[in-house]
Amino acid sequence: MNQAAPAPKENMGNPVPRIDARLKVTGQAGYPADLATANVAYGVLATSTIAKGGISGLRLKEARAVPGVLDIVSAGDMDEIDKPKFGNTGASSIAPLHDKTIFHDGQIIALVVAETFEAAAEAAMLIRADYAQETPSASFDSRGTTIEPAAGKSPMYKEDLKAGDFDAAYAAAAVKIDQKYSTPTQHHNPIELFSTTAWWQGDQLTVHEPSQNVTGWKTELARQLKIDPANVRIVSPYIGGAFGSKGPMTARTAIVAVAARRVGRPVRCVVSRMQAYDTQTYRAETRHRIRIGANKDGRITAFGHEGWEVTSRPDPYVVGGTSATSRMYNYGSVLTRVSLVHADRNTPGYMRSPPETPYVYALENAMDEMAVELGMDPVEFRRINEPEKEPIGGKPFSSRSLIKCYDQAAEAFGWSKREAAVGSMRDGDWLVGMGCATAIYPTAAAPCAARVRLTDDGHVRVQSGSHEIGTGVRTVAGQMAAERLGVDIDKVSVEMGDSTLPPAPVSGGSISTASVCSAVLKACDAIREKLFAAAVGEGGPLAGSGNAKLEMEKEAVVTDGGKSARLSDVFNAMQIGALEEYAEFAPKGSSPEALKKLYAGQAEFHGGDQDEDSVKYAYGAEFVEVRINSYTREIRVPRIVGAFAAGRIMNTRTARSQLMGGMIWGIGQALHEATEIDRRHARYVNRDLQDYLVPVNADIKQLEVILVPEVDHAVNPAGVKGLGELGNVGTAAAVASAVYHATGRRIRDLPIRIEDLIV
Repeated sequence: MNQAAPAPKENMGNPVPRIDARLKVTGQAGYPADLATANVAYGVLATSTIAKGGISGLRLKEARAVPGVLDIVSAGDMDEIDKPKFGNTGASSIAPLHDKTIFHDGQIIALVVAETFEAAAEAAMLIRADYAQETPSASFDSRGTTIEPAAGKSPMYKEDLKAGDFDAAYAAAAVKIDQKYSTPTQHHNPIELFSTTAWWQGDQLTVHEPSQNVTGWKTELARQLKIDPANVRIVSPYIGGAFGSKGPMTARTAIVAVAARRVGRPVRCVVSRMQAYDTQTYRAETRHRIRIGANKDGRITAFGHEGWEVTSRPDPYVVGGTSATSRMYNYGSVLTRVSLVHADRNTPGYMRSPPETPYVYALENAMDEMAVELGMDPVEFRRINEPEKEPIGGKPFSSRSLIKCYDQAAEAFGWSKREAAVGSMRDGDWLVGMGCATAIYPTAAAPCAARVRLTDDGHVRVQSGSHEIGTGVRTVAGQMAAERLGVDIDKVSVEMGDSTLPPAPVSGGSISTASVCSAVLKACDAIREKLFAAAVGEGGPLAGSGNAKLEMEKEAVVTDGGKSARLSDVFNAMQIGALEEYAEFAPKGSSPEALKKLYAGQAEFHGGDQDEDSVKYAYGAEFVEVRINSYTREIRVPRIVGAFAAGRIMNTRTARSQLMGGMIWGIGQALHEATEIDRRHARYVNRDLQDYLVPVNADIKQLEVILVPEVDHAVNPAGVKGLGELGNVGTAAAVASAVYHATGRRIRDLPIRIEDLIV
């Protein structure tokens, strides 16, 4: 065991290496745009140069004259195809080639298909559009935006939450704050570019595309193309970066499929990084107003959280993180409200911990401000407001180990050495600050199916239409099968990322491990039951041991009395060479139609605050040290410690990796990431990795992840809470608090840059 592979504690699995690690590091893992495709033609997008208006004419003559051009798909060519729908499966309702309306800068206006990529790119550059241009609205405070209440506009955000009499409690509070915070637009920049490769074999359509939801995409693409979903296959064996960006399907997929049918051969379209900023989703820009009232002893009596979010003109994408912030502490009374600001932008979407990251940033920043107003230690302030039950509905928590996380992280970080006075800690020319914040993420699961096959030689095959997006789900699914069937992980193969496999939900919302492992567990237990019955039954190798407790270990059925029978002997007694089980898992609270919806690509999420019996969340505590040069105001983060409790940890290696990645991303959110917007033209400016800032190795120094043991049997059969999105929720707020502690400057708007600290 080592730092990268922590020794398992209670309720934790072994840190076995990723079963696909060698394939990835040797370049043998097949990513969608790299999968061999014969006779492929190349597609390149042409996009709009205005953000609002319409196309009055499209001049294609020069583009068509480029040698090697096969076809150009443009407005009118998609008339026989249904428009995309906005929702969990569809990124936007904007149908770029169904009419000539321009909703945002960089909107697709054509797809050029050619024999070579170079010819397609040249032709795309020669397309000329004549526009009827209008003045766009770029963002908050822009003339022409419209504002509407978010409640009820999305199934994910049904209502603004309230509890008690906030107005009276806030007015009567002895100590209070009323502050505003903001987070910027942030864009996905996965190393693997977005792409679609499509081809037809008769009525059968195959699509290779990086996807977090092959089952959902299959049915949505079939709907748009008006064909039987059985004739559509989506293949995405590996993904080179996703975290929401490849969850909902964009309009491009159907356009490329239509192009492939028109030219009668496979078409591959790899979107440039610059074009991805406008044709894919991104994290919505948000503003917040936080009001907190408390007694002088630090007990909160009133909490108010108002949020405003930028979305596109046609689509009501809601971030809606108040469902988490309103349940964080023992508030006494709660008032929340979320509003949508419609602007001339492409539709936002999911980005790692979509609601929690911006909303918890505002809350935890405010909690630090309130602790300062009270003259209290920030950790102690959170401790005395630790709830016994959640404050909205009064339901119990299925488990809540937040204070354990704070205790363990604080000790490892050395929080007791922190000097409370602002600006009191120095190291030569460097001002030293320490901050902390809470991480929270709802625990959910969704219906999922899996097929498990065990052969008499101890080999296991696991199949599920889930997706390996880098989280290690292939490995933990294999571990679950190996554990339940008593075989070594090296004898388990796992197949994922193909819509022909048993359906699985979208790989998002930190539900994959819980959902997939629960289905695999169910299939394995069905195999175990048959093996046990055969082993102790008449003619079985353990006949007469019917009352013994049975288990599977080292490719054998063993009894608690010490007897054992090899798998091969049990299979011989059954006169078969393999057992295969297909299992369907539906979490508690699922509707009668839940499994039917799964096969239709509309999986239900259950858990979090939705269940009637309890509220289910994973928690963490993050501590950060910053150093700020007293002359140049350079900001450094030399140390960060996070402690996290998330129920059953299937693999401590992959868990640590996910939490570490989240914390690094959180540092980036705090100090680096922001999409700059030209407000005159509603256009993104820094659309490449040169100008869009993200952390590099030199920015990350000492980082420690602590896995806090936790047992929660209420969440799902696997006991897994999920943690892929937990790690980056509190980081930015902890950094902001540490910056204040070092300098006395309270930066409420992300990202925090040198210019914000120059006095």
